[in-house]
Amino acid sequence: MAHAFTVITLFPEFVEAFAQVGLARKATSLGLLQLNTLNPRDFTHDARRTVDDVSYGGGPGMVMQVAPLRAAIRQARASLPEAHVIYLSPQGRRLVQADMAALLQCPQLVFVAGRYEGIDERVVMHDVDAEWSIGDYVLSGGELPAMVLMDGLIRLIPGVIGAPESAIAESFMDGLLDFPHYTRPEIIDGQPVPPVLLSGNHLAIARWRLREAVRRTLVRRPDLLEQASHPVEIAKIIREITTEISQKTDDRT
Repeated sequence: MAHAFTVITLFPEFVEAFAQVGLARKATSLGLLQLNTLNPRDFTHDARRTVDDVSYGGGPGMVMQVAPLRAAIRQARASLPEAHVIYLSPQGRRLVQADMAALLQCPQLVFVAGRYEGIDERVVMHDVDAEWSIGDYVLSGGELPAMVLMDGLIRLIPGVIGAPESAIAESFMDGLLDFPHYTRPEIIDGQPVPPVLLSGNHLAIARWRLREAVRRTLVRRPDLLEQASHPVEIAKIIREITTEISQKTDDRT
């Protein structure tokens, strides 16, 4: 069954450009994805096609109005009767890789991309099913976060990626960052490819990759290791690498 995404945005050209490249284009060309946009301005009734107004209580910036957004969401739901409506905002739940597979279980998704200071809270309360954030920072609008989320979902749709195992082996799929990758030529600026990768010993390569993934995660994102339970093998590697790092620190002092 094809997945269907609709993005509600004041700038549909952003999403239309996204749909013309990379995996989004491949997914649509294969019939695995339908990607559409709706512009809240098309649901206004004044000559200026107004979609925003000043904020009650004062303060800088404008707020997107209820009526145009609600009408756009209702039309999206009419076309996608099983739709799950997502609002992209810094106030939403922080997105992690594990959430992608769960969201993909909803074959029909509607993404609401806000602008200005955001959207009227009554839309969030009554017309949106979930709020998601792609990180602890602020952007000009929700289009880029929507495209980030869509890209993460599209690559998990069966049949989109040529080698499905590549999606499984990437960063965060097992709670670890990805291991280092190398390609030809074998030596660059005097730096060779790690010999184990040239050995042809698949078991040794798998062990090296797991160890390097754990090492990279421990150094760069220890929070990922702290919040997850680990199989015995990974827990052993963590202890070994922690000891190595501690010893090197002691040697320098």
